[in-house]
Amino acid sequence: MFNKKIKIILICLLFYQSPLFSKSNSFNDLNYNNVSKYFSGIVAFENKDNSKALNYFNSSKILLDRHDPYLEKFVMSLVLENKITQAINIIKVNKEKKNSDFFEAYLLLVLDSLKKNNLDQSIKFLSEVPEFLQKDRYNYIILNSLKEYLYVFKEKKILKSKENFGNFTLINETFQRCYLGEKNTESFFSNLINNSEADYSRYIYFYLTHLIENNKLREAEIVTNDLDYITSTLLLSQGKSWVDDKEFKKFNEIFSCKNYNDVIGEFLFLISNIYSSQDKFEKSNFYLSLSIYLNPKFIFNLSLVAENFYVNERYKKAKEILDNFEKDQNFYYWYKIKKESQIISKTINQDEGLNYITSRFKKIKNLNNKFIFDIANFYKNSKKYDEAIKYYSLIINSLDKNSALKSDLLYRRGASYERLKNYENADKDLLDSLKIEPNNAYVLNYLAYSWLERDFKINEAIQMLEKAYSSESNDPYIIDSIGWAYYLTGDYIRAEKLLRKAVKIMPDDPIVNDHYADILWKLGKSIQANYFWKNVLTFEDTEQEMKEDIKYKLLFGPKKI
Repeated sequence: MFNKKIKIILICLLFYQSPLFSKSNSFNDLNYNNVSKYFSGIVAFENKDNSKALNYFNSSKILLDRHDPYLEKFVMSLVLENKITQAINIIKVNKEKKNSDFFEAYLLLVLDSLKKNNLDQSIKFLSEVPEFLQKDRYNYIILNSLKEYLYVFKEKKILKSKENFGNFTLINETFQRCYLGEKNTESFFSNLINNSEADYSRYIYFYLTHLIENNKLREAEIVTNDLDYITSTLLLSQGKSWVDDKEFKKFNEIFSCKNYNDVIGEFLFLISNIYSSQDKFEKSNFYLSLSIYLNPKFIFNLSLVAENFYVNERYKKAKEILDNFEKDQNFYYWYKIKKESQIISKTINQDEGLNYITSRFKKIKNLNNKFIFDIANFYKNSKKYDEAIKYYSLIINSLDKNSALKSDLLYRRGASYERLKNYENADKDLLDSLKIEPNNAYVLNYLAYSWLERDFKINEAIQMLEKAYSSESNDPYIIDSIGWAYYLTGDYIRAEKLLRKAVKIMPDDPIVNDHYADILWKLGKSIQANYFWKNVLTFEDTEQEMKEDIKYKLLFGPKKI
């Protein structure tokens, strides 16, 4: 009886929330089970459990002609499960019906025709997109960008009259000129790569592909000689590795500017990346699936799918994606090992995760600085500071000039020394780091906070913190440090103002809350102080030593400075 009531409630909710049900629709073919499964599918879809959602939608297909939003959610689920051909076939069957009037349906028809080399049909489908579906800004940009690309593919020339979408337009025109093989392609890549408005280093990889495709191997080597594995993106590191090993043919095996499916695949990856940066992971994975549909050779884009699943704690799905990377793709295979280690750390414990990555690291025959850098960071994050120092030192000793990279490595090694209470070496590394980058707010903050904790050079530490705060006034760690400095010097009013700001930004950080409570207690606000101290006792990240200190404070207040 109870289950029957639940089903009735689900049906009522669904009908009240869905005014698109036509009054002429017959309810004779509907039953509680179909609607209940559809509702469950919506819930699973919203919870980002797409596999379960697709199972529910498959079990309630009778609603395909009964409820307009059903087709859209069903199609989205199919694409997210890489069943794109099935999604396209369903859209074709329902093309003349109202429920197929959603942007992604038209997009799938366009891409289907493009993949079948039917440019005229793709252009026709683009022209049929209703105006109301173009009101979304991204839909509008995608639609018009595709119109420009298809014009280039068909007419073999750049469309003169077109809208300016800022850097979107620069990226699109660079690939269009690359497709046409125009002489000024290299200057367009140069303008794109050196654009100061954003990080477009990804496109160095496609510039390399263009150079190699045109047999300009020496020029490609000159480009990669200026790259460093540690600071380069994953894709660029893989490309540099191929150039260093003279494996030039690998570039054109997975991407070519002459192949319009490859070009549109990269455009769709750009859209996917934008959605991912906005935490719209389902949209991101949707466009990623389409990108891979057009260019299945470019499996490196799957790393973004793996990241999206990892961020959403869907570790099983992430691992399935990671299995696509092979040993001969050395940087992506190393990425796979790192991500699997992180998953183990999350699902089992950090020691197991560290054991996993170190055991595989030791089997790598041809190490490079990127792998060494990563293993050092893993040791540091696992509080194995001696091992971290050993590997940071390997890289530092191999560098023959001062650079931002060397400054960062000295910072990381110095922080590791500091955690071991080896303050002499810690101060030396951190000060050497500042000699290279004297305005680095994070190094200034770390060194100054260490001095405050040691009651060492307090006035100089405060000056460094004020310098750091002037350039990074919204960083919660720097706000906490300078607020704590004012506390240690007895300026509780200024300290309270800053720590209150830090707590708002990081409400679950044990140290920030503990510091704020100390200041409140000094200001005579013991009730408020007790509230924040008790909060710290409930945080998962609170270390046992801090818990013992707080238990003391709840009875007697902070110890005298």
